[in-house]
Amino acid sequence: MEKQYEQLKFANEVYEKYGRVTLGKYSSHTYLTDPRRMVFMLARYKFVSKMLEGKGHVLEIGCADCWGTNIVAQTVNKVTATDIDKRLIEEIKDLYLSENVSAKHFDFSEMHYPYKLDGIFLLDVLEHIDKKEEDKFLNNLVLSLDETGICIIGMPSLESQIYASKSSKEGHINCKSGDEFKEWLTNYFSNVLMFSMNDEVVHTGFNKMAHYLMAVCISPKALQL
Repeated sequence: MEKQYEQLKFANEVYEKYGRVTLGKYSSHTYLTDPRRMVFMLARYKFVSKMLEGKGHVLEIGCADCWGTNIVAQTVNKVTATDIDKRLIEEIKDLYLSENVSAKHFDFSEMHYPYKLDGIFLLDVLEHIDKKEEDKFLNNLVLSLDETGICIIGMPSLESQIYASKSSKEGHINCKSGDEFKEWLTNYFSNVLMFSMNDEVVHTGFNKMAHYLMAVCISPKALQL
């Protein structure tokens, strides 16, 4: 009983300091409509956190309401969370972020980041970018990375789209197969490590049976100008 009391006391102290955590619009929608999907999404952030562990300054593209960003913040020195939607960035200010996380509006389809980064990660972003714009977008990522930088990109597989909802299919204009994804990325990085995901499980199995793809891209190549 004494140990249980100490645990409860600690929980109360944290609650008194930070208050009740409020979810943003995107994460609230997910929790209310399909809470299992939260597990899948957070598993992707956990994978990113392990791949980028020990890095200095990393940047997230398409952070939405930052509901998974704090997981990555546990393993790196600093996270800059970016999104092209200025309204989301303003709303994030009312949510809890780790002390080493900052949020800002930035559009990588228009320009590269002004400082060299140790890592960049983007989950569920690339499938929304028009194929005609994808090379400009990726080139801006490469320009933003240090020569030893790591870029992690997660997206639904092309094969998964037969199971996607109507609303998802309307926004998913650029899904790829695993082989196509890797071939494209090797134009920009010396090493591309491909992983598959089914629900919350990350594996190295047959990518045509993967619902989701994760690419860990290492050592940017000479810039494609």
